[in-house]
Amino acid sequence: MRMAMAVSTKWVSLCSLLLLALFVGAMARVPNDDVSASVNVETEKLQSSNDSSIAATRLEEVGALNEHAVDNPEEVASMVEMSIKNSTERRNLGYFSCGTGNPIDDCWRCDPNWQQNRKRLADCGIGFGRNAIGGRDGRFYVVTDPGDDDPVNPRPGTLRHAVIQEEPLWIVFKRDMVIQLKQELIMNSFKTIDGRGANVHIANGACITIQFITNVIIHGLHIHDCKPTGNAMVRSSPSHFGWRTIADGDAVSIFGSSHIWVDHNSLSNCADGLVDAVMGSTAITISNNYFTHHNEVMLLGHSDSYVRDKQMQVTIAYNHFGEGLIQRMPRCRHGYFHVVNNDYTHWEMYAIGGSAEPTINSQGNRYLAPTNPFAKEVTKRVDTAASQWKGWNWRSEGDLLLNGAYFTPSGAGASASYARASSLGAKSSSMVGSITSGAGVLGCRRGHQC
Repeated sequence: MRMAMAVSTKWVSLCSLLLLALFVGAMARVPNDDVSASVNVETEKLQSSNDSSIAATRLEEVGALNEHAVDNPEEVASMVEMSIKNSTERRNLGYFSCGTGNPIDDCWRCDPNWQQNRKRLADCGIGFGRNAIGGRDGRFYVVTDPGDDDPVNPRPGTLRHAVIQEEPLWIVFKRDMVIQLKQELIMNSFKTIDGRGANVHIANGACITIQFITNVIIHGLHIHDCKPTGNAMVRSSPSHFGWRTIADGDAVSIFGSSHIWVDHNSLSNCADGLVDAVMGSTAITISNNYFTHHNEVMLLGHSDSYVRDKQMQVTIAYNHFGEGLIQRMPRCRHGYFHVVNNDYTHWEMYAIGGSAEPTINSQGNRYLAPTNPFAKEVTKRVDTAASQWKGWNWRSEGDLLLNGAYFTPSGAGASASYARASSLGAKSSSMVGSITSGAGVLGCRRGHQC
């Protein structure tokens, strides 16, 4: 009996050791299986996410569309896959040692692989236009042809052909180019024009029209010497073209549109405004731009009688208003305007103007007045008696006023009004030099921080 029990005990011990060995071996294999499963799950999550879902899952379906605009469709597919792969990795890049305090730039510029992660930009918006995703959920379209010979039947590969498409697109440029538009570039919704990595000028002709659409990002373009055009047929989508009357010659005209972001462009010397937003447009951010050599820089609001503009909310942040500017930085009507951390180094008449009771919240800006002793005032109430404008809510908070500059506030400081004119936290005006040091088009090069 004892012998039988001893044999039984040995077998139990041997079986236990064998089971333990099998368990350890199995556990040794679990991490690889878990990693594989994790990668598969993460890939599924990313492919269903809004980072590049259409580009990843529908590339074959839409590959025939505009394929002529891409020298190598496989290369574009690879770029999209790389963007998906890196969409979570980039959150842990740790490149912020290059940060300037500019929250837009610090979100993406420190990444030396920005070219593989272009769509990261769409997650970096601030202010009232922060939800503008542009073409984030679409595929890439590579502009290869600077021509604009036929505004009704644009050639594939041209910028006009890209912007009129119905599908979301992230539009990039194969090389440096100057695009002289014959007629207004009438955009369709969910488009990003991304000039990074190329020297792209839209100049000496018509410029950009954003009309009755939504979700547009304009980034990294030189836009200048825009001229009035019109009295012509122009295509606005693959299925529609129509007669256009005379356009004003704005660099960027925003008309009845929302969720618009104009960032890191260099704008100058146009026939009318550099950025105008009218006819009920709202949810707009104008940031990191370099404005020079222009009279009426920015008009926000259609007319004093157009009350639909009371819904307008615009953020003007981190811009440099530079040499050769005269007035309207911006000139506002009716709505709510957050002017924050901009650098004003030049104006000849005034910097910020308005009529029709807009709310203007000026925070953390640097205003350097001109030498002219009669042009020191930052503000101007246009064609309005003091008895009326004294009730308007205009305030200066934390602004740096230099060379005799002064801001004339008004209103009782209604908190509800300023809440609607507040879109982000202002930095100290002492940081404006650093925050705006990269205003305008950036010299982005492959493999380097932008």
